[in-house]
Amino acid sequence: MADTASSTEEAIKPADIDAATAVTENLPEFADWLPDALLPYWNTVSQYPIIGALVIAAIFYVLAFVIREIIVRGISGFARNTQTDLDNRVLSGLNKPVFNIVFLFGLSLAVRAAKLPTGSELLVKILVSLILVTLIRAAFFLSTELLDALARNHHRFAAIEERTVPLLDITAKLMILLFGSYSLLLTWGVNPVGWLASAGIVGLAVGFAAQDTLANLFAGFFILIDSPYKVGDYVNLDSGERGIVTQIGMRSTRLLTRDDVEITVPNSVMGNAKIINESGGPHEKMRLRLAVGVAYGSDVHETERVLHAIAVEHDEICEHPAPRVRMRGLGDSSLDFELLGWIEAPEHKGRITHELYKQIYDTLNNANIEIPFPKRDLYIKEMPANL
Repeated sequence: MADTASSTEEAIKPADIDAATAVTENLPEFADWLPDALLPYWNTVSQYPIIGALVIAAIFYVLAFVIREIIVRGISGFARNTQTDLDNRVLSGLNKPVFNIVFLFGLSLAVRAAKLPTGSELLVKILVSLILVTLIRAAFFLSTELLDALARNHHRFAAIEERTVPLLDITAKLMILLFGSYSLLLTWGVNPVGWLASAGIVGLAVGFAAQDTLANLFAGFFILIDSPYKVGDYVNLDSGERGIVTQIGMRSTRLLTRDDVEITVPNSVMGNAKIINESGGPHEKMRLRLAVGVAYGSDVHETERVLHAIAVEHDEICEHPAPRVRMRGLGDSSLDFELLGWIEAPEHKGRITHELYKQIYDTLNNANIEIPFPKRDLYIKEMPANL
């Protein structure tokens, strides 16, 4: 009976095997996995291909269950004792993919052992494709978890920062998808070399037609890498726009102005513009510079004391660094002072400046310190004769 099944298989097997069939033919026979002591029993079962296929499927189902329950969950229990939760989340997310890969591999062996009169190669290709899809999804999951873990541990891995995670995640998934797609095409006997050549020509034509879009994409890439600003920073553009960065995309950057108006600026413009990042530096604090002029003859020491007291008593002027007063020069009609004080966030600049100038005006008036203003004296040399 075994000889009859073998001759039937040879009769229905095509003479010319394509690339996809060559891939699936490389799958090992189930007997190759058995120890010598079990070979006589398998030879008996293999005389009935359908029963042998069911046995293989059942064995691999149990094997997949054992691997998932004992190995993966056992390692998960050990991983709970570590300081990081990365291993716990990775093992938890790999439970289902591990089970599916082992079971699907067993089904592919079972299909070959069943020696179906037709369609066996198609079924094997489908099962191998499902294995590849499962591997791609698992690789997506692992890349995302790894990048998130590296971003959270930025004090240990300074090269991976939170703002670069989306870019790296997209790049990693794109590479995984390319390799996975290439393997799937080979499985189904499709040669992707011709497609790649056609894609190169099409890509060249698209590049000429979408120069502005590509310029924005490349500028967005370098903005994420170079990081002249990040989400939440308060920036000034050389074109006059001023606001907080709400989103950095691959094509554009969005700013929210003090008027609650959202401005969308193409990344190619942002990449070539002079940007003043008021939130940059070692901290987000910003220093206000208020110019104050007093009349000649005023007590400069008293003026300095009064201005310093105004800054110290204001609730939103930082104690560290401490506010200070500097005399900057002798003007045409005034003694020029400058009040310097730090505030916590750049978006409060306008309001706090307004409050300080009002307080300066009232305090100088109460201290009888004159604030000069332009004056003109008119001298009449002689009166007209007709008056």
